[in-house]
Amino acid sequence: MTTVNNFLTCKATNYYGKAPKDNVLAREIDKKPTPRVEKIRERYFDAKSSASMQFPYWYTRRWNELEGEVAMVRRAEALKSGFEHLSPAIFPGELLVMQKAEYLRGSYPMPWLSESFFLAKEDEIYKEALEAGKVSSDEVTTMGQGGGNVTKSAGNIVSIAGKFGMRKEEIPALIATSKRWHNKSVDDVGHKYEQMVPGYDTKEEIMRAVICMFDSGYTLPQGREVMNYYYPLQYGINGIIDICKSKLSDSAGFPEMDRIYFFKAVETTLYGIQTWIKNYAKEAHLLADLEKEEKQKAEYLEIAERLEWISENSPRDFRDALQLVWTFHVAVLNEDAISGLSPGRLGQVLYPYWKKDMDEGKIDEKQTLELLEAMRMKFTEIDVFASMGVVGGVLSGNTFNNLSIAGLDKDGNNAANDLEMLIMESAMTCDTPQPTLTMLYDEVTPEEFLLKGIETTKIGTGYPAWVNNRVAMEFVMQNFKKEGMDLEEARAWAIGGCLETSAGSWMPLEFNGETHYIPGGSAPATSVGVHFISVPKILEAVLFDGLDRRTGIRVYPAHGKKLETYEEVWDTFKEYFSLTVEVLTLTNNIQHDLWGKISPSIVNSMLKPDCLETGKDISRKGSRYNRTFNVEVSGGVNLANSLASLKKNVYEEKNFTLDTLRDAIDDNFGFFTAQETGSYSLIEQVKKDKSDKWLKIHSQCIDAPKYGNDDKFVDDIFRDWQIWFSEMCEGYKSLYDEPLYPCQISVSTHAPMGAVTLATPDGRLSGTTFSDGSVSAYPGTDKNGPYALFNSATCYNHSLSQNSQLNMKIHPSVVKGRDGSKKFLEMIRAYLRKGAFHAQFNIVDSRMLKEAQEEPDNYRGLMVRVAGFTQYWVELGKQIQDEVIARTEYEEI
Repeated sequence: MTTVNNFLTCKATNYYGKAPKDNVLAREIDKKPTPRVEKIRERYFDAKSSASMQFPYWYTRRWNELEGEVAMVRRAEALKSGFEHLSPAIFPGELLVMQKAEYLRGSYPMPWLSESFFLAKEDEIYKEALEAGKVSSDEVTTMGQGGGNVTKSAGNIVSIAGKFGMRKEEIPALIATSKRWHNKSVDDVGHKYEQMVPGYDTKEEIMRAVICMFDSGYTLPQGREVMNYYYPLQYGINGIIDICKSKLSDSAGFPEMDRIYFFKAVETTLYGIQTWIKNYAKEAHLLADLEKEEKQKAEYLEIAERLEWISENSPRDFRDALQLVWTFHVAVLNEDAISGLSPGRLGQVLYPYWKKDMDEGKIDEKQTLELLEAMRMKFTEIDVFASMGVVGGVLSGNTFNNLSIAGLDKDGNNAANDLEMLIMESAMTCDTPQPTLTMLYDEVTPEEFLLKGIETTKIGTGYPAWVNNRVAMEFVMQNFKKEGMDLEEARAWAIGGCLETSAGSWMPLEFNGETHYIPGGSAPATSVGVHFISVPKILEAVLFDGLDRRTGIRVYPAHGKKLETYEEVWDTFKEYFSLTVEVLTLTNNIQHDLWGKISPSIVNSMLKPDCLETGKDISRKGSRYNRTFNVEVSGGVNLANSLASLKKNVYEEKNFTLDTLRDAIDDNFGFFTAQETGSYSLIEQVKKDKSDKWLKIHSQCIDAPKYGNDDKFVDDIFRDWQIWFSEMCEGYKSLYDEPLYPCQISVSTHAPMGAVTLATPDGRLSGTTFSDGSVSAYPGTDKNGPYALFNSATCYNHSLSQNSQLNMKIHPSVVKGRDGSKKFLEMIRAYLRKGAFHAQFNIVDSRMLKEAQEEPDNYRGLMVRVAGFTQYWVELGKQIQDEVIARTEYEEI
């Protein structure tokens, strides 16, 4: 068998430095959770992702009863009914309670957003849905076959989306409820009106070709943002209800009557949330009555008392505050299909309560650590119900709850605190995917705090990610300046989702006789808009005159150009890319407008400044900052490498003609496709025969300059792409009449998008994954060490974009011990001081990952960093597993 590795004399090696020869090296740090939380984690490992029909049934039933009611109030009544009818489920040993559904890993469909996916395949409506381009990404996505994914139906359980299990007896309710939303859901109504957009047919072909991953208006309309917990912490639920009543009486009969409906909707929904909390309190009392063990009985009674208190009042202490913020976090998740709902700088929000309890001796560090571990388990149990293309191809089963630490306070001083030190410790003792951590690195952050972050990173989970606080502040000041953003407010930013820079505000929390300015999100979803454009696939369309060669379908109007110069290729790419953004922006604006009309946010709107002040929900620009629509791309490094190969091989050195390259691409340079071999990284591809027909051309494509080596030839091309991309986004506007901005994270899209893309001029083969992130080198092509990669990555201004994303894999031996930690920190500092935005690391021996791929049952708790998030290895699809294994492993830094 001839593979790329031996066929090209190891041109795509996995290692920088000497490859390890000793036994597989385990991670240096291996800590354990408290016995209580260890039992909870084992229970989680045994659980499966499960779907329930409780909430959608009662939501839909109440919605149908209120035909003719004002849409906002009708939505609130439906949410209220859903919350009131959720069955409470409290598991033994839990310190924090409340969850999305009655199952440990529970979630549920939301057919008011999109119902077609949930209908049975034999159903006529589902068959209609199959004709739309939106399902194409499902067909090229692989799901992880282990862990909690229900990949196949068995017994009484039906597998949905290759991840969720639903009891057979609930399927009729799923179908019946979904049919009630036919032609009424955000998806269906949006589809009706987006057909009026000029270029709609092109949009549909773009979706079928998986040049765009999914429509954001009905798929994940909220998320990729930072929560704001201020209002429930400051006022309690009864206090917010009183605010609504007061504003209702002040607003009646005056202009902007929608204010009345908004305040009434908030009040109504909060009554439902109160009942939901009190139902859990009743369950805790019931369990206490049944419990014979005195310690567990006392814990149930304590839970019941706390829930009864926070169902009406603001918190008294740290435990109250933690339970309250968790409750509202889940409440927001229950109103929409959401990924990336981040708790933000939670350690700074909760610090006043924790500090008071510590000073008064009500809690100690050991008890705090156990509570924080319990919190990690609750976040990890969150599931989001969506299609396979979204859950697998974008999210990899992850929900991106990002907890930010450090940064600056309101006055520009270091914001890191002792509670955040314990948050990092809990991430080591209870190493779970959620919440992931992000270090807001600043030059004033204390050295010991940063070294604690390094110690946490070395456990191998990939968190905290390291981001440049000053670069992010520069971005939010530029982006939200028109809406009043200033330097002080910019300091309140945090990461929303896996890596989305999100605007925040300082909120005056009155507690214990003092005013504490706590940070919280003050913008809606910061990553809605055009979701994930495959730039290598667009280049493919340029080379083949607008055709998708995989399907033979025309996606773009034929350009008819001979492409006789490099400039002509680049200009044509820009034309196709701009057309893509144009048609997707127009249709996306319709979807989001209808989302705000059919399924507006009520809970999240109530929490975000300044919706309660203005009486407007987030879909009507009630938030303080609203310029949050973006254009997301995947495969930018492959684009630059491919353009470099074209420029060098075809136009400058004339090593082969463009027609010859097209033939080679069509024949996949003589290799089987990734789909045929079942391997998705370049180094494991197999030749079809012993012919050397394309050997020379493929070698020249691979030998062309590659990004990540401090090579001016290709880095200039990459910089030109970055600058043009940032500028072109300004020419397109959201439905709020605000310019778009660039967002550059791959999440997991580099796998399914790579799966539908032919071989590319850089030597990548058909069906293999793209480069991950946005400034990561393509696996095996960064040959000159980390600092050369850093120079390539910082060839442009990172504050032009919402983010950049760099993933690196380092062997554990390189960063071992205190000296290794300091060397590691200095490397990160050197990169961020060059103006970089982000870096994250897998500290792992690649041979361990290969073993885990072959024997997944032996590695249930193994986690890796993918692209902005951490996930259990066994719950990742093989496409992503192969890509992570193939990343360059650094044996020297």
